[in-house]
Amino acid sequence: MKERIIELLSAALPMVDLESDFLFSELDSLGVTTILMLLSEEYGIELEARDATPKNLKTIDSIVKMVEEKLAK
Repeated sequence: MKERIIELLSAALPMVDLESDFLFSELDSLGVTTILMLLSEEYGIELEARDATPKNLKTIDSIVKMVEEKLAK
């Protein structure tokens, strides 16, 4: 799953350093919206603005964890 998320985000956000220790700081509002939209479509989950927290978008690993938690519901 992690590799697929990196693939999706790399294609959509080529200027963002996905390896950053604080990915959220690299994102603008369009980047955050793009991530939520792509992951919602790819995994058939509902992601909302309240999911776009620094904790959930801190790193690729935290994004994967957020998706896994949504899939478990």
